[in-house]
Amino acid sequence: MSTFPISPIIVPNESQAYRLDLYLIKKGLSLTRSQIQRLILEKQIFVNGAATRASYKVKKGDQIQIRIPPPTPLDLIPEAIPLDILYEDKDLLVINKAAGMVVHPAPGHYEGTLVHALLHHCKDLAGIGGRERPGIIHRLDKETSGILVVAKTDLAHRFLSKQFKDHSIERSYIALVCGKLKKGGKINLAIGRDRIHRKKISSNTTHPREAETHYKIIERFKTASLLELLPQTGRTHQLRVHMNHLGHPIVGDKVYGGKIVKAFEFEAGRHMLHAAKLGFMHPTQKKTLRFSSDHPADMATILEALRSKT
Repeated sequence: MSTFPISPIIVPNESQAYRLDLYLIKKGLSLTRSQIQRLILEKQIFVNGAATRASYKVKKGDQIQIRIPPPTPLDLIPEAIPLDILYEDKDLLVINKAAGMVVHPAPGHYEGTLVHALLHHCKDLAGIGGRERPGIIHRLDKETSGILVVAKTDLAHRFLSKQFKDHSIERSYIALVCGKLKKGGKINLAIGRDRIHRKKISSNTTHPREAETHYKIIERFKTASLLELLPQTGRTHQLRVHMNHLGHPIVGDKVYGGKIVKAFEFEAGRHMLHAAKLGFMHPTQKKTLRFSSDHPADMATILEALRSKT
């Protein structure tokens, strides 16, 4: 079976004795840590011509060769689910995801996902970026609506993944939050999997990861505020956790909002968070593309109701 090689890496004289997987992560490759570790397990990463373990300590002069296997066939069945496509070419497509759609298969969601729809729309997408997540570079929560970019080739997947890893992607979210904020600001709060409630993310974690969010006020109401959220990092549930930490949880967020959300004057069928803008460097055109998406209908309805009471 043929593979796609990456240029060899020569460990310089001044390098520290890092583990192989950690050293490759620090090199800034367009591969995630899990992808690197999987390639090591699959014996696709060689040091001085021999496959080795992730725990191997690199030494000066070591030559590291990485091979990317070709895409593997998927067992998922394509589904003819309509997609709101904002842009498409041979390398990628940009989608305006509807609230309620799960991005990729997971326990409890083995059909009807964005991945199933993509496999029907893109006949040659199978295996790009992984068997269960073909083409997926980043994700939005099920209830979060808005813009997603999807890779149609391995090259595009690696190129775009590196931009997300380097935080060079331009991202902006719109959120309706409970309460009236006086001014914008930023939140620095390291978060991770909660020690007790394993399905939730919080600062009460054994593995905190740096997370930063900037926020700007777009519009104020008597009982709520419409914000622009600018994540500087991309942690799971970051925006939802950060706004709750601020004391202004996102309207409709029953997981993190608690009593504040329950007491809100309007019923929201989901949390009012929308990925409104996305900008990135195109993998082959080498120019920046920018996309925007208007407020979804359910959010617009609540905003009009709030304005009528202001």
